[in-house]
Amino acid sequence: MATPLAKYVVEDPANKKLIIIGSDHAGYPLRVKLVEYLKKKQGWDLIDVGVHVEERCDYPDFAKEVCLQYLKPKREYETKYGIVVCGSGIGISMSANKVHGIRCALCHDHYTAEMSRQHNDANVLAMGARITEESVAYDMVDTFLSTQFEGNRHTGRIQKMHAIETMTY
Repeated sequence: MATPLAKYVVEDPANKKLIIIGSDHAGYPLRVKLVEYLKKKQGWDLIDVGVHVEERCDYPDFAKEVCLQYLKPKREYETKYGIVVCGSGIGISMSANKVHGIRCALCHDHYTAEMSRQHNDANVLAMGARITEESVAYDMVDTFLSTQFEGNRHTGRIQKMHAIETMTY
């Protein structure tokens, strides 16, 4: 079974921004296209954690690796985001959200990508390869990367999300 392997696709010490991307086998075809698309973005380093072969694998492994690379990059970045892809986007987003400090948003279009950043300060974008057209995926990525968190009334909500992460039962 395939396992995550983080590789820099684009690495330039001058870049101040980082994208980490990963998928399971169902997300593989779309992730490969997204990697090619993201390579053209100026100023961004890009890490691809795989899956690097189109064989069955488990999405939690790739969600975890994207999130760990996000939380502990090998150098400091001003801006960093993760992107995760599986068949529906559901399983991989649920897995990513198990990692403390991750706010992964399963998005379906421009609006959900925009709101995930503006109101929820999402740091990982999830999508479903089987239900997302390529052009919509590119639009969601562009929107997610360019939309700023509004703060204000939303800041308290983010703090409440973080408080839930630390709860014990």
